[in-house]
Amino acid sequence: MIYVVGIGPGNREHMTLEALETIEKCDVIIGYKTYIGLVRELIVGKTVLENGMRQEVDRCKKALDLSSRGHKVALISGGDSGVYAMAGLVYELNSKLDNKEEIRVVQGVTSSISAAASLGAPLMHDFCQISLSDLMTDWSLIEKRIELAAMADFVICIYNPKSKGRPDHLERAFEIMAEYKPRSTPVGIVKNAGRPNEEKYIMTLESMDFEICDMSTMIIVGNKETYIDGDKVITPRGYGI
Repeated sequence: MIYVVGIGPGNREHMTLEALETIEKCDVIIGYKTYIGLVRELIVGKTVLENGMRQEVDRCKKALDLSSRGHKVALISGGDSGVYAMAGLVYELNSKLDNKEEIRVVQGVTSSISAAASLGAPLMHDFCQISLSDLMTDWSLIEKRIELAAMADFVICIYNPKSKGRPDHLERAFEIMAEYKPRSTPVGIVKNAGRPNEEKYIMTLESMDFEICDMSTMIIVGNKETYIDGDKVITPRGYGI
């Protein structure tokens, strides 16, 4: 049996009760080394297998192998395992097997939801989530998705905004959005959302500081109705008040 567990930001208080109970009952824990570190105190005495970035396929194959041998395996992901994480991959690999393993997804708090909670209420109306990582998605397609989302006036949550290998993608994304969104549009920036070292910034499309952003950053760009109230970002739902 494989449980694909989303651990949220990683702090115990931000994990679901189901996630905590699942980790407790599993005898094998598999995950990216950073996420393993976040739950280290919860997995004492268990078999722990961890590895680095871009080794997702290896982790999933190991989980399937150990499950086939009768182990209860927790395959952990940060945030929610079904959002840019491990759930899809392990299901894909399992679908190719003659003898399929039983898999259950245990939901978690994804980064956009965690960041939104810190920012106030930026996701009260229609929103979308777009990753700027072009490792597995062509950049031209990502640009098109940004353009169409901005044209439709979605609140846009940006995952994986900037890395050493992609230093300019975020600025390009803002150039595209600026063609359709007012330059005064609020932008919420949260680094390490839901963790003790969380940092929060509120800016606008025009005053955006790209230098503070990295792969641990979640960016939420408002719609035409979104506004800033003190240290909060609010997107009206449309109630007549």
